[in-house]
Amino acid sequence: MSPAPTVPPEAPYECRACPRLAAYIDGLRAKEPSWHNGPVDSFGDPNAKLLIVGLAPGVTGANRTGRPFTGDYAGDLLYRTLQKFGWATGTYNARPDDGLKLTGAMITNAVRCVPPENKPVGAEINECRKFLLARMAALPKLETILALGKIAHDSTVRALGGKLNAHKFGHGAKHELGGYQLYSSYHCSRYNTNTKRLTTEMFDDVFAAIRDN
Repeated sequence: MSPAPTVPPEAPYECRACPRLAAYIDGLRAKEPSWHNGPVDSFGDPNAKLLIVGLAPGVTGANRTGRPFTGDYAGDLLYRTLQKFGWATGTYNARPDDGLKLTGAMITNAVRCVPPENKPVGAEINECRKFLLARMAALPKLETILALGKIAHDSTVRALGGKLNAHKFGHGAKHELGGYQLYSSYHCSRYNTNTKRLTTEMFDDVFAAIRDN
């Protein structure tokens, strides 16, 4: 399944397609002018075999730094795990100029702009899906997709033309869809790890399954 040729894999910085998100970012730009405050581009290897799909930029994480999962706890866990399993090299210091590089992997988000309270609405998820699909299509060696959380999972399934009732979200679930292997995990948020919904061992198990497949 391929996107229209006119759709780029990254959203333009001045994207105004979602009025609520645009207004929220306008407020952040006025309050914190030194922050990135715009759609966050994907980060990683252009020849990635693994694409990790998160939910959306965190307000003081990727929305501030301009790199996915950079500047908040979710990134601490994700990048540490990527390094553990050989998909990242260098040192992660929670800033985009830390020199960290991904090898064979790329990270993106289902929604490219920060949503209020980290909760995008359906119309915003739907509007941004064309960028997710274009991102997948622009990776010539892509084999595996890891969705972090149900929203990322559902949007990926829809992007690939699948039905949600046939490809249900579950931690550690695996589906064959659109020529890719789709894995799912609980999101690596601080809330999920603090409540033990997701443990380090559970997160490792998903990456080990991808590595060993």
